[in-house]
Amino acid sequence: MYTSNKPGQIPCACTTVKKVSCVLGQAYDKSLASAGINNTQLTVLRCIARRSGEPLARLADELEMERTTLYRAVTPMARDGWVTLVDGPDARSRTAALTKRGVQLLARANDGWEETQSRIAAAFGEQQWNKLIKDLNRLARAAEGAAP
Repeated sequence: MYTSNKPGQIPCACTTVKKVSCVLGQAYDKSLASAGINNTQLTVLRCIARRSGEPLARLADELEMERTTLYRAVTPMARDGWVTLVDGPDARSRTAALTKRGVQLLARANDGWEETQSRIAAAFGEQQWNKLIKDLNRLARAAEGAAP
């Protein structure tokens, strides 16, 4: 499914990871649908929960997101009452925190996420799963070092 069409050609890591990311994202999104949230929103909410009160610019860095992309993601979350946004002295110091509704949503979403995470990891195999996570982190470091 994720191999090269040409013999002897090295498969593109970027293309392969993007394809796998789409498949995984769909699996997690299905498990989160009953909570009314998607995987991207869950990722952002978890980061806000971990880094409550920190500038959104720092959260964007941690999530490997552009700041504007993160701002576009948190704006509807604030509108829906999941987070509160507080303006700082400049745009780089704007912060977010989970509301009570956001905490409850995160708890509901975590249940669906945990179930899917456990099923995927079990189907993949525990040892292989742990190795995959290490290898993906190593691949990210290699990519960072390879950029011109």
